[in-house]
Amino acid sequence: MTDAEVLFEHRGNIGLITLNRPKALNSLTHNMAVEITRQLKEWAIMPSVQAVVVVGAGDKAFCAGGDVVKVTQSYKDGTTEWRDFFHDEYLMNIAIDEFPKPYVALVDGITMGGGVGVSIPGDFWVATEKTLFAMPETGLGLFPDVGGGWFLPRLPGETGMYLALTGARIKAPDLYALGIASHVVMSDDVDAIVHALSKEEIKCEDCVQVVLDKFHKDPDPAPMAEVFDDIDGAFAGVRVDEILHELELNESDWAQKQFKILMTKSPTSLKLTFAQLRRGEVLETFRDNMRMEYRMVNRVMEGNDFAEGVRAILLDKDNNPQWNPNTLDRVSDEEIDRHFSSLGELELKIAE
Repeated sequence: MTDAEVLFEHRGNIGLITLNRPKALNSLTHNMAVEITRQLKEWAIMPSVQAVVVVGAGDKAFCAGGDVVKVTQSYKDGTTEWRDFFHDEYLMNIAIDEFPKPYVALVDGITMGGGVGVSIPGDFWVATEKTLFAMPETGLGLFPDVGGGWFLPRLPGETGMYLALTGARIKAPDLYALGIASHVVMSDDVDAIVHALSKEEIKCEDCVQVVLDKFHKDPDPAPMAEVFDDIDGAFAGVRVDEILHELELNESDWAQKQFKILMTKSPTSLKLTFAQLRRGEVLETFRDNMRMEYRMVNRVMEGNDFAEGVRAILLDKDNNPQWNPNTLDRVSDEEIDRHFSSLGELELKIAE
């Protein structure tokens, strides 16, 4: 196995992408994002590549996220590396969304943040019994980026808002019930699926569907199904404060647990994420969403909470972030609105 962070292989009728940082749970680097975008452009016009499949190396993770430690260090050091990372990561998300051939993500293992961005804009999202999915950004002082503003509000009911605000970790049964996973397969079958797709004559998405259907196994009932009504009732608030109030008044164990979880999150991130999803649900294109998220992330970097969340959760690991502001009522609507204003010359540069 080569030391390259991401591997590209033309195998039969498919292009195969392997995220190749198993010791780092295949977390996404700036270079990986740039290379994936470049390769997709090549494969888009190569007739012999009829579909693209993406997998993660090793047996633990598909992709556990972006390298946020490096990102926050760059901002601290006064370099532009952090901005380049987000800019090129978001261009990669758009390249996946707009890729003209079937794009299949075999999501075997831990998949969070940036890993969701490498997979969810595609056409098929295949889970296994090892898949563990989360968008945990509100606990890091960030927001669910890489397309979260697009796909989360389009999930059933208020489940997207629930996942976004709480950072809940879910597995194959819930992923399938929510429609995030198009298929559920056994981890041991991933190599066989890659082989089957490489041999298949892929004229359209239906050809991929046929192959994946052969390996699909209906998962167990979804645990979240038992609380779908509770989620819709509590997370439909017009403001984050309403959601918290609703949960606090509800004496059920589930509601009390969610309330306690939300009270640990960055107040700014909670309000920002709420605004992101409500705005995202009315946007017309994925591109529009990524422009919005790029504005947001640039403003987030100027604040306190992202660097503090990375310190508390990933560096010092004391799990005791000191959020500033530290309560929802101290986060003004004007401050949240500022995250969505134009960056002028620094706007996301998307090639037409």
